[in-house]
Amino acid sequence: MNSNFKIFLKGIIDVSPLMIPVVPFGLIFGILAIDIGFSPLATMGMSLIIFGGASQIVLLQLFSGGASSLVIISSVGAVNSRHLLYGAVVSEHVSDLKLIWKIIISYFLIDQAFARSNEYFKKNNDKNKYFHLIGGGITCWIIWQTTTFLGIILGSAIPEKLGLSFAVPLTFLALIVNDFRKIINVIVIIISGLISTLGYNYIPYKAYVIVAALGGLLTAIILTKMITKHE
Repeated sequence: MNSNFKIFLKGIIDVSPLMIPVVPFGLIFGILAIDIGFSPLATMGMSLIIFGGASQIVLLQLFSGGASSLVIISSVGAVNSRHLLYGAVVSEHVSDLKLIWKIIISYFLIDQAFARSNEYFKKNNDKNKYFHLIGGGITCWIIWQTTTFLGIILGSAIPEKLGLSFAVPLTFLALIVNDFRKIINVIVIIISGLISTLGYNYIPYKAYVIVAALGGLLTAIILTKMITKHE
């Protein structure tokens, strides 16, 4: 068996367990997007172009709340900004590749694929170890696109009178539930929530989301410095 294919297959195997929780989120995204009013083509297009579960759920949340295009775009960009860090970490492992391959790999550089491949990169010195990331990334892509498509079919079959838009914030809460394990995260979430709630009717252009995010970020920085200072 070709060594590159072995590494590629290893990426598929390593990331597969992380696909279990991705399946319901993909289905929920497809169902909710249709329920909110997106066409099947637009819904599928979001998954193909954005290819980021958390940011797509955020998009639905803001769209259903009537946020402006500027707020939606900036918020989705902020959520996806973590990929800048992913790219910086992976860059040393793909430095010899042509630009077209770097672009392709960056497209597949999502949370689950990065997490597994970064572990693999640290333990292996294979010349073409980036095939591990490609294998993991393609696996994530197939699962996400497939579940989005199935969600679209299910969403189209659900009567409009059921009104599933309430599930959007619930789904987003499910994405951050693990953050409640640390007190600093709980404080940041509470501060952000308060700013968002208080600013809902007073901050123009539905920009309360951005203001709340900045408030949460500032809170996190202050708390982190305070903790570091006392250690």
